[in-house]
Amino acid sequence: MTAPTAGHRSFPKSGSKPGPKQSATPLQQPAKHPPKHPVTAACPCGTDKTYGECCGLYHAGWDAAAPITPRRHAPTPEALMRSRYSAYTLGLANYLLGTWHGSTAPGEIDFAPTKWLGLEIKQAATRGDAGIVEFIARYRDSTGRAGRLHEVSRFVSDGVSPDTRWLYIDGQVDDAQPPSQDTP
Repeated sequence: MTAPTAGHRSFPKSGSKPGPKQSATPLQQPAKHPPKHPVTAACPCGTDKTYGECCGLYHAGWDAAAPITPRRHAPTPEALMRSRYSAYTLGLANYLLGTWHGSTAPGEIDFAPTKWLGLEIKQAATRGDAGIVEFIARYRDSTGRAGRLHEVSRFVSDGVSPDTRWLYIDGQVDDAQPPSQDTP
């Protein structure tokens, strides 16, 4: 997931390796120690599950305050996309960086003041060790202006086993998407 104001990024041709390192654009104001989201609350990604049954399962192992918690990896590109969206809403930079492919990951993430309002997955597909997720994320910026981030994200896995780990490579943002005037 890239920033609401990011431009298009070119995708390498199908089957090619991720390109040179790219920077991420800030998305949300961080706390020194991001607040914990209650495990019994609704998951920020919009499923009908609680945070503890959904994205919280994947975020738990990346909590610097609890480094002994084992890490569980999102089993599909869609699950990783949802967990990354939730991580942006919660300011979980360690998780975002840890699930970003090393060839395109920024060195750090500085979050801009953005309130994330909802995630809609338009489509998700996998073929072998590659995956694509198209989504729309609604947000409100620091001035209160509503917008929509429409992105097609690319993912790659490190293998095909029960321990497969999916990683975010990059995303192409639809710049033609004007901010939504009807977003609450």
